[in-house]
Amino acid sequence: MFDALAFGEKLKNLAAEIDQQIAERLKAVDVIALENQYRVLTSFRKNKISDAHFSGTTGYGYDDFGREGIEAVYANCFGAESGLVRSQMISGTHAITTALFGVLRPGDELMYITGKPYDTLEGVIGLSGNSHGSLKDFGVQFRAIPLKDGRIDTETVIHSISQNTKLIGIQRSCGYDNRPSIPVSQIGEAIAAIKKVHPSILVFVDNCYGEFTETYEPGHVGADLMAGSLIKNPGGGLAKVGGYIVGREDLVSMCAERLTAPGLGKEVGPSLSELKDQYQGFFLAPHMVAQAVKGAIFTSALMERLGMETAPSWEKVRTDLIQSVTFHDPGQMTAFCQAVQMASPINAHVVPYPSPMPGYTSEVIMAAGTFIQGASLELTADGPLRPPFTLYVQGGLTFEHVKAAMMVAVNHLFENNLLDPKQLEL
Repeated sequence: MFDALAFGEKLKNLAAEIDQQIAERLKAVDVIALENQYRVLTSFRKNKISDAHFSGTTGYGYDDFGREGIEAVYANCFGAESGLVRSQMISGTHAITTALFGVLRPGDELMYITGKPYDTLEGVIGLSGNSHGSLKDFGVQFRAIPLKDGRIDTETVIHSISQNTKLIGIQRSCGYDNRPSIPVSQIGEAIAAIKKVHPSILVFVDNCYGEFTETYEPGHVGADLMAGSLIKNPGGGLAKVGGYIVGREDLVSMCAERLTAPGLGKEVGPSLSELKDQYQGFFLAPHMVAQAVKGAIFTSALMERLGMETAPSWEKVRTDLIQSVTFHDPGQMTAFCQAVQMASPINAHVVPYPSPMPGYTSEVIMAAGTFIQGASLELTADGPLRPPFTLYVQGGLTFEHVKAAMMVAVNHLFENNLLDPKQLEL
């Protein structure tokens, strides 16, 4: 591959130097992956998962013990009493929406304590003017407490909670915001402090992009409810669709009745032919997530070397898959994203351009040459084309693919005179 690149030999030497630079960080990722793999194996064994669990159901989905098995596995692994793992939840946003509508009632207040939530939740909450059937439409109030110096401002949160505040929301990942992602330890500290003063408050965690990046999850440190997407971390690159909600049994039951119908709840919902992919994907997830995290570390080190600002920096401990790279101008950002698409296994011939996208307030450019549409555990790169021109790179089913794609992208910048060749001098 390198022989075909104009700056091939120099890029190859730079990649080798980056490999040496990040070697110890990669070993630490392997340690996390091994511990998480033990946890998954323990849950499979505890729930006596067999090949009989792979047989799905159709229609109403009554008596689907395969579905019940995967929900028990998720709950066990994520430190929860109960789980809801369904193909009928089409995205992380859908899973989060199901959780919020399942628990909140008219007159309640939802308080996000990690600042303004991800763009696609604006319509769900009612922050954008063109949404119908939002929480706001149903009389649910909303407030956002910004982070303080990159951390949850626990003192302000405690004093801001009113008699109407029912649910506190924590977005673990940074999303499209210029702020750090929130590690599980900090989530646990905030939950403990808040519940000491307000013991009846409920805490919900948007866990998207975070699963298996650390050795424990928000459910292990006191989160009452948690949601995410199967086509991100926990699907292991195999789950074709779906979302999950785990948490307290009574709260998960309320979410299930929102997803299906009151009185039916978890008892219905056909698993069709998805179960084997869900089980096998979850089994593979600790390893696949580790591959993506290694790719993020390499990306950060490489782009820092070339003068870009990255977050988190390569030496930092990770709590999600997201690696942001901030470019000097929109031309660099666009060209880099286009090159990532060019280095994808699917639709490599397609050239992405900034364009409007449902749920987002700015034009978005997105490279997503994935086997599963929208799968963020596979290598993608996207971001709103607005200052400070930050691209969010995430995923990668293999470390090798991420490295190859980053080298192609960097070479593309050099070929288009968007980087100074002198930056390759070691």
